[in-house]
Amino acid sequence: MNKLNNQKGFSLVELMIVIVIIGVLAAVAVPIYTSNVTKAKMSEADAALGTIRTMLRVYYGEYGEYPNPIVDAAVVDPLTTWNDIKAGELDGKYFFDADFTYDSADGISYTIKCAKGTILDFDRTLDQAGTFAGGV
Repeated sequence: MNKLNNQKGFSLVELMIVIVIIGVLAAVAVPIYTSNVTKAKMSEADAALGTIRTMLRVYYGEYGEYPNPIVDAAVVDPLTTWNDIKAGELDGKYFFDADFTYDSADGISYTIKCAKGTILDFDRTLDQAGTFAGGV
């Protein structure tokens, strides 16, 4: 009896087919994963901007105007008196307290900014009308 006929295993063609199938699956999965990571970054930025917006609404409800005049002030700062956001409360996986700034030149309108840093392609902003701008 021939020893070669008794060996069990996969042929080269079968192995190549498996490798091609794995390659196709990876080619489909990687863009989906990348898209989900991008959405997660945007969601984290938007959630923090929403938290800051809530603090601004509370301030507006108490004083009838937004903190004024502030230009590119850090949202979390020991000298900031207009919010109850403590150090570390805006920290997440992708962004930190220092990434968020607040700008109001007239007390009627404002812009909250999440700096792009190395995470986003553009600064992400939220204004008093609830309009988000910027993205990845």
